[in-house]
Amino acid sequence: MKRMLSLFLLLFTQFVYSQTNPITGTVVNDKTGQPLEGITVRLLPAGSVAVTNAQGKFIFKSTTETGNNLQCSGMGYQNSTLTLEALRQQHGVFSLTPEAITLNAITVAGHTTDPYKPISKIDIAMRGVNNSQEVLRIVPGLFIGQHQGGGKAEQIFLRGFDCDHGTDISLQVDGMPVNMVSHAHGQGFADSHFIIPETIEAVNFKKGPYYAEKGDFATTGYVDFHTRNMLPQNEIKLEGGMFNTYRALGMFNLLSKKAREKQQSWYVATEYRYSDSYFDNPQHFNRFNFFTKYNGKLSDHTSLIFTASTFYSKWNASGQIPDRAVANGDIGFYGALDPNEGGVTSRTNANVELLTSLRNGDLIKNQFFYTYYTFDLHTNFTFFLVDSINGDEIRQREKRNLFGYKGSYEHTDNIGSVKLLTTAGVQVRADATNNTELAHTKDRYTLLDDIKLGDITELNAGAYISETLLLNGHFTLNAGLRFDQFFYRYNNKLAGDTTLPGAGIYKAHDQVVSPKLSLYYQVNTNTEFYLSTGKGFHSNDARGVVARNGVEVLPAAYGADLGTIFKPARNLLVNAALWYIYLQQEFVYGGDGGAVEFSGPTRRTGVDLSARYQPIPAIYIDADVNYAHGRSVGSPKGADYIPLAPEWSSTGGITYVLKNGLNGSLRYRYLADRPANEDYSLTASGYCVTDFILNYTKPKYEIGFTINNLLNTKWKETQFDTETRLKGETHSVDEICFTPGTPFAAKISFALFF
Repeated sequence: MKRMLSLFLLLFTQFVYSQTNPITGTVVNDKTGQPLEGITVRLLPAGSVAVTNAQGKFIFKSTTETGNNLQCSGMGYQNSTLTLEALRQQHGVFSLTPEAITLNAITVAGHTTDPYKPISKIDIAMRGVNNSQEVLRIVPGLFIGQHQGGGKAEQIFLRGFDCDHGTDISLQVDGMPVNMVSHAHGQGFADSHFIIPETIEAVNFKKGPYYAEKGDFATTGYVDFHTRNMLPQNEIKLEGGMFNTYRALGMFNLLSKKAREKQQSWYVATEYRYSDSYFDNPQHFNRFNFFTKYNGKLSDHTSLIFTASTFYSKWNASGQIPDRAVANGDIGFYGALDPNEGGVTSRTNANVELLTSLRNGDLIKNQFFYTYYTFDLHTNFTFFLVDSINGDEIRQREKRNLFGYKGSYEHTDNIGSVKLLTTAGVQVRADATNNTELAHTKDRYTLLDDIKLGDITELNAGAYISETLLLNGHFTLNAGLRFDQFFYRYNNKLAGDTTLPGAGIYKAHDQVVSPKLSLYYQVNTNTEFYLSTGKGFHSNDARGVVARNGVEVLPAAYGADLGTIFKPARNLLVNAALWYIYLQQEFVYGGDGGAVEFSGPTRRTGVDLSARYQPIPAIYIDADVNYAHGRSVGSPKGADYIPLAPEWSSTGGITYVLKNGLNGSLRYRYLADRPANEDYSLTASGYCVTDFILNYTKPKYEIGFTINNLLNTKWKETQFDTETRLKGETHSVDEICFTPGTPFAAKISFALFF
């Protein structure tokens, strides 16, 4: 007994000693003073590794290994080595000098559990984000389509999924959700147009349902946008182009340079855009955005990030037109059958995040956010199919308050030679809509009859834990578990609603458990393999949930990825993956028809291949090729196609940055033919479109020239199998209805930097 007690005291003494003599520090950008997250810090010569957190802090808890020097490395920064004595003299601050990101400088090592990070970092650095569409197109394999002329959320395609407007992909900006649950138009509606492209500093994305911190909608993956903590300089930009297209942008720092060097930053950004667009029916598109962000230290261990934004958009739309209307000469390729389509939408956000580092190196995050959102859309998909006199125009409208909280705790520990990273968190969002409406209208504002009308209250509370074990110098294991609870309440104000037995309050609830498991094998600094498996889900509209009494309303998505990221040469980076996704049930509330749409379980397999090549520093070549094979499970062969599911797709381009200030790119995007219905009797035609950008950039100004659809290809941006009847027709026709893509469109821009 005495021996056991003596051994315990010895171990406890060693533990306390190792914990009370840590090596800590903060890594910052030596040009701006801003803390740097994700920087790899190595204790030499022992080789122990730490990674900086969101406050730029790192810690080596166990100092039993000998080490006198620290080496810091990260994409976009010069490698630097500092002695421990020098670190103490600099009060624990390690400064890194920024440098241009090149493929030569990128290593696969140091990006544990994030195989997409090297591609994301260099794409943003080289290609940038030039407009609101490029915000999403930065994700390899992701395609978007617009069928309301620019005022509505884009239709998204990824990994063989028609994600509609966001049903099967999670979008966030600075940790705040973009997706809207139980939306008037469709589940998961994700309108990202409130993001000003020039404010984006990083885009983090991962594919598949393998990440414990991500819950609703993250079946094909997620995209997180991160805005700049500070502006490198003030900017005023003016743009003008064909089809009466204009844009004005202003971005201004509000604090002095000395304040920014002390990690205090505050700036504003605003933009206004107008366009008649290329449609025969002028779009009269108006959009106004305002954004502000404050980032500062409250103490040595606590920092505050506050963002606020507002957005307003109004437009007319040409909508979707049937093939026969163009073939018959009733309208042109860019024409409209219902000139009253269009809408108005707005979104105002407030977002507060507190980051607190503990003395033991752990990090606590607390985030609160609020959104007030309005949406009012008029569309006509079937024309005179149902009402041969007044037409089938519908109105979808809602007003929403969204409240949310996210809290997480990050802990790092050592168990012998094994390093353990633990993240645990809770997430809560509450949505409340007032008079969510689906109505039959005429000439936009004449109400004919209500189809659905009511108030929606929805609460999603989730908790998760993620454990990452660095087993040795090569293997990393990540295991996660997530639990989500949903509560739904619908106050039906329409006695004639055919999906419910009468007016009144309806309630339901459901929950889901989502396990995750990933294994990463680091062969060397330039080669990694990974195997990921996990369960995800997407929620369904509250109106559909209460109609089913909460039964089977959270269909599971089971996925697996087997992939690799490697550098066969110093200037070539390749990411390849074989993937699989099984979805229990593809059914969501169809706001266009007011009913739940069922399609049964589906199974998809595919291949993603991305390559980045930089033959010389001035030239950057990227290419993504994606294949997806998807089928409905249980349907007869030949009648089991998944409508609009992409099969072959590819994007790529050449970007050039010359020392004389000339820079730009030539890019393409290719989407192959795909089935428009279950038996492939109708085809959604593919397309290949090229875009060209040329800039002349100097320290004080930039002149830009952009051409969308350089070869003036006539293409269909979105397509649907729709049964329609035109005015005067006696019979309906089931065929492709489409929204045309942009023809040749040129614009110029001029920007001042100061």
